[in-house]
Amino acid sequence: MSDESGRKAKIRWIGGLLVVAGAVAAGIILAVQQEETVTPAATVVAVADRGTVTVDVATTGTVEPATTRSLTFPVAGTVESVSVRAGNKVGKGQSLAALDDTEAADDVTDAEAALAEAQSRLTEARTVSVRTTASATACARPVAAATGACATKGYPDTGSDPVLTAEQQVYEAERRVEEAEKALGGTTLVAPIAGTVVAVEGSVGDQVDSGSTFITLADTYTMQVRADFPEADAGALATGQSATVTLADSDDTYDAEVVQVDPAGTSDGTLVRYGAVLSFADSPDDLLIGQSAQVKVRTGQVDDAIRVPSTAVHDVSGGSGTVLVRSGGRSVERTVTVGLRGDQHTEITDGLTEGEQVVRSW
Repeated sequence: MSDESGRKAKIRWIGGLLVVAGAVAAGIILAVQQEETVTPAATVVAVADRGTVTVDVATTGTVEPATTRSLTFPVAGTVESVSVRAGNKVGKGQSLAALDDTEAADDVTDAEAALAEAQSRLTEARTVSVRTTASATACARPVAAATGACATKGYPDTGSDPVLTAEQQVYEAERRVEEAEKALGGTTLVAPIAGTVVAVEGSVGDQVDSGSTFITLADTYTMQVRADFPEADAGALATGQSATVTLADSDDTYDAEVVQVDPAGTSDGTLVRYGAVLSFADSPDDLLIGQSAQVKVRTGQVDDAIRVPSTAVHDVSGGSGTVLVRSGGRSVERTVTVGLRGDQHTEITDGLTEGEQVVRSW
């Protein structure tokens, strides 16, 4: 009797375990099914409103001076002094370097002496000319001619004018003085503009040739940014467009304007790029030549336009597109006329009124 009771108890225990196991399995299946059930996402709508639609193109650029001058000595000679080095800021008219001017100064002295001598000869020639003229006038009188007081007629005429010859000699002497003084002035290199010395190509004692670059000077008080744009963006660029420039390692943004767009592009074998130059509206202080910058140019803008998010407009072609208009809990496709397609918004010129709702993204 006890054995039969034990077997029954064991059967009940095993049955209980099976019931528990089944319940656990059913719970697991239900949980998995609940996790796999996707709740339909709510439709996100946007309201057609009035505002500004803009299009920008962006790239990177490099800060450079608006003007760079290569300064040369107009005469050859030996460098006697160099007053600046790369990085120095200089003012207009400041002396930068000089050649030994001993020979040039001697040339000025010699030219001035030659001029003084020529001027003396001219004075003498004019005095003789006055006397000759007075004598000729006296001989022309009847009394003088009758007494034979004048020189015999037919005295040989050399055909030259001593005064004219002396005047030509003075002119040539004055020209030589000007050239000598110019050469003497050319022994000193002077800054034609205010700016920053970019490079010095020689040092004291060097022999330099006439016309060879000795100092490079950049106008760092008027800086600009040169940037290259991909061909796809370059077609929208034009001088006069507004822009912003953000310098490397800075969050500050500066207003700028496109002042030049290169008419010809350059290819790196993969992309064709077109260069553009942007001028700062108010150039910041302490800009560095070669400094990197982020450039953004406003290529299109429409104010007070009916607009919707650009993601709401599909199948744009030939000036028209499709939107899903939301009304009464339903979404209905509608063809609209599209104007400027901006970075964030698209202008709708017909087919949609202000206040209507459209599906933001579909």
